[in-house]
Order: sequence, then structure tokens, then C-alpha cells
Amino acid sequence: MTETAPPATSPTPDEEKWLTPGVRGIGSASFLADVGHEIPTALLPSLLTSTLGAPAAALGAIEGFSDALAGAARFGGGILADDPARRRKVAVGGYATTAVLGAATAGATAVWQVGVLRAAAWTARGLRVPARNALLADIVPAKAYGRAYGFERMMDNLGAIFGPLLALGLVAWLGVSWAIGLSVIPGLLAAAAIIYAIRKTPHPTSRDKVPLKIRIKPILKGDLGKLMGAVAAFEVGNIAATLLILRASDLLAPEHGSKTATTIALGLYTAYNVAATIASIPAGRLSDKLGTRGPVLVLAGGVATFAIAYGLFTINGTAIAFLAIPFLLAGAGIGAVETAQHPAVAALAPKDLRGSAFGTLATIQSLGNLAASGIAGILWSAVSPTAAFTYLTAWMILALVGLLIAGTRRSQTL
Repeated sequence: MTETAPPATSPTPDEEKWLTPGVRGIGSASFLADVGHEIPTALLPSLLTSTLGAPAAALGAIEGFSDALAGAARFGGGILADDPARRRKVAVGGYATTAVLGAATAGATAVWQVGVLRAAAWTARGLRVPARNALLADIVPAKAYGRAYGFERMMDNLGAIFGPLLALGLVAWLGVSWAIGLSVIPGLLAAAAIIYAIRKTPHPTSRDKVPLKIRIKPILKGDLGKLMGAVAAFEVGNIAATLLILRASDLLAPEHGSKTATTIALGLYTAYNVAATIASIPAGRLSDKLGTRGPVLVLAGGVATFAIAYGLFTINGTAIAFLAIPFLLAGAGIGAVETAQHPAVAALAPKDLRGSAFGTLATIQSLGNLAASGIAGILWSAVSPTAAFTYLTAWMILALVGLLIAGTRRSQTL
């Protein structure tokens, strides 16, 4: 008797369709939004100091206050994003408001106006982050989290590369104010992209609104709590990339002169962003391939790469080729870490707490980065750059140990 071949089965969503229109829409929104806000960010120093005649301290105060508000907004945005219906409105409103307020700084005639607009824009940006991350978890199967978040991170990093380049071209063509004003176009296109993504996602099945409630305890217990603790250790050692640029500039200046050293350092920073972009997709694929504990292991690999990079920054090497190594390692490390953090949280967080979990993650990132850069800056000035990077390396090692323990325990429960 001849056996008939079984009917062909269509590939499962995670095998064929992880890069859905919804995922592409969210990735496009990240790219366009980053282009949009990188333009005013790149031109803010010129606007404040050259156009408005403000001292450099004003820039530091505005950026510090805006970052603090963004961190608080991410926590609040997480609470809002626990409701599947509400997270859609927060995402759209956050993208659109950030675009309009960021571009509005072009018309500022006083420093305080820049400060208010920048802080408000960064608050809106903070609110939208947990909603976007929760939306992405809604539209892909768990086995494809790594690839989906890797794609989103790649698009975001591409925006970080393209935005400053576009800013330079617009300034040369139209001037600073017009360049900042035109940043509203990619920003509003990002809002349109997120609307497109939402239309391609399943509508929430429940019409009952989730009450606004701060829920920290459920997030900080069990495997998710262990992950958050290890991530906190990493973020306390994750300094702003501007300090990496400063380290390279200081080391290169004696031989190349201040202006050339700065140019080379900015080139190394571009290589850092390129490495982050390239690393995102492979990190996501590896995260999915390794199964349930994949995101934690990829996260651990990224942290280990950071530890090596910071260790190399403790050395007073002045060769450009030598300095390129830690910049590329740090770029690949941040690409892996930012990609793996999100699928790790998405996989471990209860579905009804995803918004709060992503909000907590984003808050840890903001506060940790603030502490890292502040303490490292004090050590840098009071002791030496080597002492600062030794301190940061210690935090990377502590985070790595925590992640390896978390990954091992999770594998034992499978």
C-alpha cells in the first residue's frame, strides 16, 4: 500500500513570520524617532552657546534635569503600559509629542525656554519606551523575542548614526534653527510608523481597563528579580559614551593636538555605533537559538565584552589601532546587552505586568547610567582615568557573576 504524503504544513510564526509588518513598523519608528531626536541633540550645544550665549554649565544642567525626568517618566510609562489598550495610546502620543517639542526648541529665544522644551520632550520620550517594548512582545512569539528586539535595536542604532550626519548636512544648507525645526518630520513619521504597527497587531481581547497601580514587589522576586539585580550592577558600571570619547581625546591629544584628537575620537565613536548596529541582529538570533536561557547568556556575553573593553581603557595606550579595540568591543557589547535585556524581561515577566517590568528596567537603566557617569567622573578628576575604569570594570565583573548564576539556575529548572 502506497503511503500518501502528509499535507504540507505552513511554517510556524517564529520560523517564517517573526519579521511581521508590526515588527517592521516598530523598527521603523525607532529609526525615524532616533533620527528626529538626534538632530536637536547634536545641535543643542550650538543653539545654547552660540545662538543664545549661554555658558556650558547651562547645557549640563538642562541635560541632567531632562535625563532625570526621562528616568522617572519611564517608570510611570511602565505602569500605564500594563493596560494593552492604554499602551497603544501612550506609544503614539509619546512619539508625536517628542517630535513636536524637540523641534520647537528651534524657536526658543531664551535659555529657560530650551530647558522647558527639552525636559518636556524627554519626559514624553521616557513615557513611550515601556509601551513600545511591551507592544513588541505582544506581536511576536516568545521563541522570536531575540530576533525581534535585535531588529528594533539595530534600527535604533542606525538612527543614531544617520541623525547626526543629517544634522550636519541641514546645518550647512539651512542653519541651526531650521535644522532643529525640520527634525519634526522624521519624528512625526515615527508616530505614523507606530500607528501602522498598532494596526497590524491583534486588538486587546478584554475591554476592561487595567487600574493604574504601582507593582514593584512582583517584579523584584524570583528569576525576574535576579535578572533585574544583575542588570542594575551592569548599569551602575555603564557610563555615557561621551566619557569614552573624552578618554580617547585625552590620550591622543599630546601626539596629535587637541582638534585632531577630538576628530579621531569622534571617528572611534562612530565605529562604536556601527559595531552596536552590526551586533544587534546576531545577538538576537543567538538569544533565540539558545532557548529559554538564551537571553541571559547573550546578556552575560555582552557584559563580559564590556569588562574587557573597560579593562583596556585602564591602559594609557596612545595608538589609534589600540584604542579602536575597546571602542569596537564596547559597541558590540552594548549591541548585545540592549538586545538581550528586552527578550529576557519579556520572557520572565507575567503578561499582565510586562509594562511595569519594562518600566522598571528602563528606570534601572536611567538611574544606573546617571550613577555610573557621576561616580566615574569624580574618580576621574580626583584620582585618575585608570581608577575610574578600574571601578567600572569591577561592576562589569559583578554583573557577569550575577548573570551566570541566574542563567545556571534557570537552566536547572527546565
